[in-house]
Amino acid sequence: MKRIGVLTSGGDSPGMNAAVRAVVRCGLDRGMEVYGIYRGYEGLLDAELKQMERGNVGDILQRGGTILKTARSKRFQTEEGIERAMSVLDTFKIDGLVVVGGDGSLHGGLELSKRGMPVMGVPGTIDNDLAYTDYTIGFDTAVTTVLDAISKLRDTSSAHERVVIVEVMGRRCGDIAMYAGLAGGAEEVLVPERPSDIKEVCRKIIESANRGKQHHIIIKAEGVDIPTMDIAREIQEVTGRETKQVVLSYLQRGGSPTMRDRLLATLCGAKAVELLEKDSESKAIGTVNGHIIAEDLEEALEETREFDTGLYELIGVLGK
Repeated sequence: MKRIGVLTSGGDSPGMNAAVRAVVRCGLDRGMEVYGIYRGYEGLLDAELKQMERGNVGDILQRGGTILKTARSKRFQTEEGIERAMSVLDTFKIDGLVVVGGDGSLHGGLELSKRGMPVMGVPGTIDNDLAYTDYTIGFDTAVTTVLDAISKLRDTSSAHERVVIVEVMGRRCGDIAMYAGLAGGAEEVLVPERPSDIKEVCRKIIESANRGKQHHIIIKAEGVDIPTMDIAREIQEVTGRETKQVVLSYLQRGGSPTMRDRLLATLCGAKAVELLEKDSESKAIGTVNGHIIAEDLEEALEETREFDTGLYELIGVLGK
């Protein structure tokens, strides 16, 4: 391949810049021309492409967000949009494409792949909801951000003897909540993969208070169907304990990526270029058991994610 493109799509995640840096510099090192596509698929439809040099990706490894910007594109989700995207790629003589993003972004890449464009999917999302890879780029940083918030909230909830519900992101995946809850010592974690019994939560709070526990931290994934406000109201009414809610929202997407996210992004980006140089068929790149892997893109996106029941049950044991 002589000319490749790279784009970041969907929700931003810490580590996207590290992936872009790796694609650009590894591509240039292999004698390729590398084009950055701005604003994801939306920018691709508008032909917002720029040829990248080494200097364009200097001093970005430690930065959150994405220098290529990102967007969600309804236009791309139509047959006309996909054909338009293929036309733009053909006009710029792009031989292969690296897509950094989550489930929706990689499915978009799959549509281009079905029309003849080799696509390498790099898992850039804080949600950790792609089944083919153990971890996604940005997940570790997001959990670290939640842990910092839990530590601060624990101080004030203890001082006021409150219950605090911390709502975290993750869409329909509870991994951010589960990992942050386990590592942060939360008493309860509510995830969409398991039914939420608020009466049982109230019972545990009352029992803990009777043992002298002065505060209670609950982590709730945004994918849980019950609104956080309703949970807080019920807990306060049943237990008599003042209950506050904190929605961390986009704070989890920002910040400098951790070492793990920088490393994962760099290795995945480098692998994407390696495969494109070999004229490989479209792949989804990720990590399994500490090793960088590449699976057929379509097969990888069809895999079903398994919830870690053992990890979740351990939270209940430790949070008593």
